[in-house]
Amino acid sequence: MSHEHMSIVGLGASGKAAALLALNQGMTVYVSELSTHARVAARARELQALGADVQLGGHDFDRIQSSEVVVVSPGIPQDAEVLRELRNRGVRWIAEPEFAVRFYQGSLIAVTGTNGKTTTAVLIDHLLNTAGMDSALGGNVGGGLAPPASELALRRPAPEWYVLEVSSFQLADTVRFAPDIGVLTNLGIDHLDRYPDVAAYHRDKSHLFDRATDASRWVLNGEDRAVLELARPASGRRFLFRRDPPGPARESGDAGGDEWVAAFLSDGILTLQVTGNGEPEPLLSREELPLLGSHNVLNALAAGITARLAGASPEEIRDGLRSFRPIPHRLEPVAEAGGILWVNDSKATNVAAATSAMESLDRPLIVLLGGKDKGEDFGPLARPIRSRARAVVVYGEAAPRLERELGEALRSLGEEEERTVPPMVRVDEGFDAAVAVGASLAQPGDAVLLAPACSSFDLFEDYEERGRRFSDLARRGVRREGGG
Repeated sequence: MSHEHMSIVGLGASGKAAALLALNQGMTVYVSELSTHARVAARARELQALGADVQLGGHDFDRIQSSEVVVVSPGIPQDAEVLRELRNRGVRWIAEPEFAVRFYQGSLIAVTGTNGKTTTAVLIDHLLNTAGMDSALGGNVGGGLAPPASELALRRPAPEWYVLEVSSFQLADTVRFAPDIGVLTNLGIDHLDRYPDVAAYHRDKSHLFDRATDASRWVLNGEDRAVLELARPASGRRFLFRRDPPGPARESGDAGGDEWVAAFLSDGILTLQVTGNGEPEPLLSREELPLLGSHNVLNALAAGITARLAGASPEEIRDGLRSFRPIPHRLEPVAEAGGILWVNDSKATNVAAATSAMESLDRPLIVLLGGKDKGEDFGPLARPIRSRARAVVVYGEAAPRLERELGEALRSLGEEEERTVPPMVRVDEGFDAAVAVGASLAQPGDAVLLAPACSSFDLFEDYEERGRRFSDLARRGVRREGGG
């Protein structure tokens, strides 16, 4: 038990979980939060009843400065006034997962990346549990799928494996965070509303490797040069996943035999080869994988390697892959009627994710794009739209820039290829109206795809609320059509 003084800035779900863990460890806990919202006030009352000192509507900087441990919510922007004041006072802080792992008693798997990290983390946990291992999932997963990292530290008995999804914001504020197995799904462009440039965003991701040792194991996207470059300086062994099989001899990188292709597709079969020169271990065919999209093949290969390294057998991994079910709001088929499929990918909050969603579906698309503008260049959406979409509907705060930038890119592409481009319809009357326009444009054989390429905060509390609304509207439409 500790008698340290701890301050927590921000009373979201992770702040509450950190406070509960600190109280459990006998620490003196002070929590401060600017918001006085009813949901926050309820959390405050719960913590006060357990002995924490909670201040809503402001911060006691002297008290925070005098604390031995300071945890800051990842939702607070780096240029927020509270963080500026803490920096001016020379206060160092850590992320909530960094605090949590100090109390973990099992092995740690950490999953990060621009896209696919939630599906991969949830899938790893599912595979380990299917194999009869005691695995606990948490971290940045969100959506009610798993608790914050600190909550897992309170589990008794302690699990054999902790599987944490971690964001760039969380990795930025780590000190001792050292996963036994680290997974990097991919690296793209995201969060330019929070970072000055892509390099700064990738720098925060690189903290995954800060405490690498020769015993570390890294599961890396072998199709993503940025991933391989970010991981290259780190000690440990690298297990690559990619769609193409390795050549006749084992492929080694610059890591002196500590890097090889460990998961791949062989004649359409998801296959593992985690022992380098060992025999390939076939799992199941692409058609048997119960997940839409080619990107989910990569997520399944990453999860398969990780589970194998943790001790699951190929047979157990095969059973786990077969029994896995799609995660809500991630390329989730939600309704079908009149030959029209409705797909909810509300979690596609950046251009790379929206592109992946479009490229993953093999039917003509009506694509819904829009939401809160995160500052990305929308031009790269033109090519997948040109090749996959029948029409595009843009809505929300980002609609004017989408209409302008994407429209210019599509026209330029059309002139270059001497072909017509899909029509774009701007809807300013709200989300429901945008979905209705999408439905009116769809024809039998099409898919209406919500892949916004933007965050949800202009119209919704989060991407889950947006996805639920889309799914509800889709199912209502299906019922009106009399479909199933």
